[in-house]
Amino acid sequence: MIPNNNSRKMFLEIVKQLRQLIHDENIAVGGKLPSERELAERLQVGRSTVREALRSLELLGIIETRRGEGTFLSDFRKHQLVELLSTFILQDVKSKKDVHTTMQALEKDAIRTICMTDVLHKQSIWDAFLDKLHEEVLQEDIIREIIIISNNRLALKIWFLLKQFADEPYHSFMNVEEKKAWKLLLTNLKVGNEQQAISYYNEWKLLTNRGEIK
Repeated sequence: MIPNNNSRKMFLEIVKQLRQLIHDENIAVGGKLPSERELAERLQVGRSTVREALRSLELLGIIETRRGEGTFLSDFRKHQLVELLSTFILQDVKSKKDVHTTMQALEKDAIRTICMTDVLHKQSIWDAFLDKLHEEVLQEDIIREIIIISNNRLALKIWFLLKQFADEPYHSFMNVEEKKAWKLLLTNLKVGNEQQAISYYNEWKLLTNRGEIK
């Protein structure tokens, strides 16, 4: 039976309220959720509606039910939602290209944020990154740290999720030309030179042959 629009709206509303309840009561990963009966009473809906919402969240790996113990919040990083979505919506070339384009947008925004923020681009950590370029370094290592240092947790989460969609993202070691581009990128980032830092980022992306540079 295909659910009608009202049923879908009710389901989404219950999921939204469950999310708010988890936030309001500060339920951490591994924490126990209220019982099905209590949730039905607090959300003022039927137990069958709550049961279906919980079942869906469990299928996605967001919660887990332990027989005789109750329902607990799972670690969202371990759920299978990303893999399920990629199976259905990322089969064509255009979708995969969009993933790389979005990752590039997040990466460049992190560079811009650091360049525009004195407390970020004046950190001593950039010297350590420059030293690291004398060793073998994976393509992913420094760009990941750039996003972390930009201090945008939402962007970081989205980037990690997109990275799972991408085809073997950044798994290679940087070659000599890539390291030259990164040396110039980091040198300009240290002094907050946004335009040049982005320019050398674009040069690096061309060297990796990943997507369009805009």
